[in-house]
Order: sequence, then C-alpha cells, then structure tokens
Amino acid sequence: MLPPFLVSMLLITVCCLFVRSEPLSVSGKTVELKPKSTALYLALFAVAVAVVLRALPLWVGLTVIPAVLLVTDRHALKAVDYSLLLTFVFFFVFAGNMARIDAVRDFFSALMDKNTLLYSALSCQVISNVPSAILLSQFTQNYAELLRGVNIGGAGTLIASLASLITFNEYMRHEPNGAKHFIIEFSAFNFALLAVLLVIFSIF
Repeated sequence: MLPPFLVSMLLITVCCLFVRSEPLSVSGKTVELKPKSTALYLALFAVAVAVVLRALPLWVGLTVIPAVLLVTDRHALKAVDYSLLLTFVFFFVFAGNMARIDAVRDFFSALMDKNTLLYSALSCQVISNVPSAILLSQFTQNYAELLRGVNIGGAGTLIASLASLITFNEYMRHEPNGAKHFIIEFSAFNFALLAVLLVIFSIF
C-alpha cells in the first residue's frame, strides 16, 4: 500500500501549498498526562489490539474494558459518542448480512471480475471502506487491487471512510452552523482526490 500512500501524501502536500497561512490560537486548559492513567489506558489498548488479532476472545474486550472503566473512569464511558459507535456497528452488520444473500454474491462476484479496483472504491462511497473490504474480500482473489481500491475509496463521500464521520462530528462541536460549508468543501476536495487516484492507479 506504499504507492497509494505516497501519492496521496504528495497530493495533500500540494493542496496545503494553496492554503492561506493564519495564526493558530489554542484555547482551553493544559492537559497533563497522569502516569497511572496513561499506563492503564495503554494496557486496555493492548487488550483491544489482542482481541482484534484474535489472541484474546471477543468477550474479554466486551466485558473487561468497560468493567475497568466503570471502576476507574466513568466519565470516559459517559463521553463516548454512542450514536457514532452504533453507526460503525450497523455498517459492519450490514456488510456481513449482504454477503449471505445469493443475488448479492452473484452481483459482486461479477463486478469484482470486471474491475476490482474501481468497484471496490465505488462500494466505499456507500458502505464505507472497512466494511467494503470485509464484504468484497469474499468475492475476489485479487487482494492487492482490493486493498488499493478500498484505500483509495476512503476519499469521496462523507461515509467513504468512517474516520471522516469522526472528523465531521468534531468540526460540528466547534462550528455548530458550519455543516453545509464543511460538506461542500469536503466533498469537492475528496471527489477530486478520488478521481485523480483512480486514474493514476488504473493506468499504473
């Protein structure tokens, strides 16, 4: 995945050259890291990674991490954006269920045979890139093109990458009336980058 990464970084750097320099003002209190809390969260992060890598069973992550936070940091549990979390869950459930429908399997198998890169990138625009990777991996053996497609497909719509939803939510916290401006500017840059990346990696 190094070529898409390098090309994307180059394109982003070029875009940044056209952004006007402005003074950055930082408000708010200074956050100090507490050694004990830092160690605790690093340990919980290690547990989460172990669950993802299947070194630990899923139930450990679903029970141990919330239980520890319930005792040590209830504020963290209250601060979770549960609506966004459920959005992630629904996308993954949707992708898993779609793969079990015969008509859907036939449809995606045909598309993947035609152009894995293009159709995996387009799929991301509707169901996001990570769920697309999970769904489409069952219909192709061309994993190199699939990985390129879902990485490139992270550009485009607001839901093409679920990380963009996090960015949007954070932006709205600071600019409650700026949704329209954000979506227009975000879409313009992202679709332009998507088009350029698709052309480049379709040729090379």
